[in-house]
Amino acid sequence: MKNIVYKWILFIMAPFLLVACFEDEPVLTTFNPAATVEVSLSASSVVLDSEMADTEALVISWPAPDFGYEAAADYTVLMDNAGGDFSEAVSLSVGINLEKSLTTGQLNGYLLSLGFEQDIPGDIQIKVVATLSNYHSIESGVVTLNATAYEDLLDLSTSWGVVGSAANNWGATPDLPFYTTSESGVLVAYVTLSDGEIKFRENNDWTLNYGDDGADGSLEEGGANIAVDAGAYKIVMNLNTLSYTIEAYSWGIVGSAYNDWGASPDAALTYDPYSDQWRGIVTLLDGEMKIRKNNDWGLNYGDSGADGVLDVNGDNITVTAGIYIVTVNFNDLSYSLEQISYVWGVVGSAYNNWGATPDAQFTRDWSLTDEAWILRDVSLLDGEWKIRANNDWGVNYGDTGADGTLEANGDNIVSTAGTYTIRLNFADPDNPSYTIE
Repeated sequence: MKNIVYKWILFIMAPFLLVACFEDEPVLTTFNPAATVEVSLSASSVVLDSEMADTEALVISWPAPDFGYEAAADYTVLMDNAGGDFSEAVSLSVGINLEKSLTTGQLNGYLLSLGFEQDIPGDIQIKVVATLSNYHSIESGVVTLNATAYEDLLDLSTSWGVVGSAANNWGATPDLPFYTTSESGVLVAYVTLSDGEIKFRENNDWTLNYGDDGADGSLEEGGANIAVDAGAYKIVMNLNTLSYTIEAYSWGIVGSAYNDWGASPDAALTYDPYSDQWRGIVTLLDGEMKIRKNNDWGLNYGDSGADGVLDVNGDNITVTAGIYIVTVNFNDLSYSLEQISYVWGVVGSAYNNWGATPDAQFTRDWSLTDEAWILRDVSLLDGEWKIRANNDWGVNYGDTGADGTLEANGDNIVSTAGTYTIRLNFADPDNPSYTIE
């Protein structure tokens, strides 16, 4: 009787035991090596119009690839000039989304960064990279877009500037500029000052200048010098009320990719008045970064969703090692990281004893859309100098013949002591040139 009971129990429980066994079986997944990304463009040709800067110009989209199992890939859109190898492409992180929408203004900016000229049509090639892990990634085929860009430079200049011992040794170099704002008669300057004094004057001249008698925030014509401490500041001057404010103000890059999350000062961004954005050229490591104000965590931005839009206290931004132009637009909180190969500097007996200290570093000349660089107000000694890339002799230029044309490994350039502005133009990489003034 007991055996009969046991048999009935086993008969009843068997299906459940089988189900339990099957549920414990691991599900094996295999990457599909034939997985592809198929990219589509909402238009094959676009002519961009500055009056439509905030409207959608292009949508880049793709269906989710068949990886062989359920997977959420991270997608990156790459854009390069036709015929390029994508080594210096514009890179746009899209996260897990399956499309990237670009406004007219955004697309125009990317075209200009690729060297497009105003009103001259040209082709760019676009592809998408889907990354699953350090071991699996797939690339789409290349699609071509014919595009025409427009000149996208603002003119925010004014006739006013900051002068003083704290700014430019009372006029030894041009005054630090004020720019227009959205309010008529209200000007703004973003300046780095040393310990000393400043005033505000028009046309780099003393005919009309303002100081502050009583240090009360009101301006008086010909008034007293304004004492300041060293630092980076935002100065707002209101010509309607003859008043001003000065506040500590800077934006910079912090992170494991740059300064071990603040062990040293953040990589400073500078204001670009030709686009009303903040930019910097910085060498980053493999790691993560954020954008923060005043070298402090009180206000910081990351990118939650890796969609190219900054979020207050957002997720860290992952980057790979390289030299980047970092651009941040605080009007719409968009940003971009454009990887470049070289950053140029002055080296020589006329500057740093041929490399005993870091080279005097150029920055991009944002007033020009081609490969132009500028080094303002550099002090040279009697001696010689050259241009080289990345503080290294692997790529360097001199001027054989002293004709203003740069030659690879060319002759040293002779200088006499003074303060100079040097401009480089690599628009024609086979015939780069420079001017010194």
